[in-house]
Amino acid sequence: MSLELLRKAPVAVLLGGNSAERAVSLQSGKTVIDALQGQGFDVRAVDTADSDWVAHLRDVSFAFIALHGPGGEDGSMQGALQALRIPYTGSGVLGSALAMDKLRSKQLWQGIGLSTGGFLNLSPATDWQQVIDRLGKVFVKPTCEGSSIGMTSAASAAALAQAYDRASQYGGGVLAEQFIDGPEYTVAILGDEVLPSIRLETANEFYDYEAKYISNDTRYHCPSGLSASEEAEMGELALWAFRSLGCAVWGRVDIMRDRAGRFYVLEVNTIPGMTSHSLVPMAARAAGMDIAALVGRILELSRARCG
Repeated sequence: MSLELLRKAPVAVLLGGNSAERAVSLQSGKTVIDALQGQGFDVRAVDTADSDWVAHLRDVSFAFIALHGPGGEDGSMQGALQALRIPYTGSGVLGSALAMDKLRSKQLWQGIGLSTGGFLNLSPATDWQQVIDRLGKVFVKPTCEGSSIGMTSAASAAALAQAYDRASQYGGGVLAEQFIDGPEYTVAILGDEVLPSIRLETANEFYDYEAKYISNDTRYHCPSGLSASEEAEMGELALWAFRSLGCAVWGRVDIMRDRAGRFYVLEVNTIPGMTSHSLVPMAARAAGMDIAALVGRILELSRARCG
């Protein structure tokens, strides 16, 4: 199906939903809708929080998924669309589900020897002091949320217990991840292409929800200041992490670098934000691509993946 054929029937943009990232998804969806309408597509906005959202997919030619978090990014929406025989953007069911689950992602990476930090799965029965003794300072996060929602640091058993209580409110398990002291980077992937990396700087302890979507003080360095060989090394690591989970079309890989210069993969995002503060559009601009071209390329690559 060519892009011209897609213009002959509505393209649905799935947005909103019921996850903790609903507000971000609504912003991302608006960006995508504006970009598609600007290219002559007949766009139908579909908020999946509506009880009759499936009815709004009747006669659409394609679905652009702009949902973030559980229910949109975890493989469930991808499976629903496949059952409805509606082609869609981004990764398939397996890649979406694995990338959304931070614990299973890291277990897989550990198994294949990919560089990722130490981690432990937490439960109410966990000995908090043993975790601190083994990993030192940690970041605690819900296993299946994004945008740093529910994430806090802990350097003591008491703080770890509190961090667990906060993260466990979101369901789906809780992960403790070894603190890596060094700069944070993000690498956008578009098809087989690695876009220019971005180095993130924030006055906050880490690149949290406020730094991502609210603060105007967060600093983004693109180019990131790495040498060509370092950029290539990090890009290869990002692409390896992305492909190892079965991801496709587009995404973003978050990476830390320790003081010794080693890169560690944190996580893969299969439907990154498309807001005014978002990183994939920023990396695309550095590669000479505006938002309309980026959205069009995602649609084109997704069409090819769907056949």
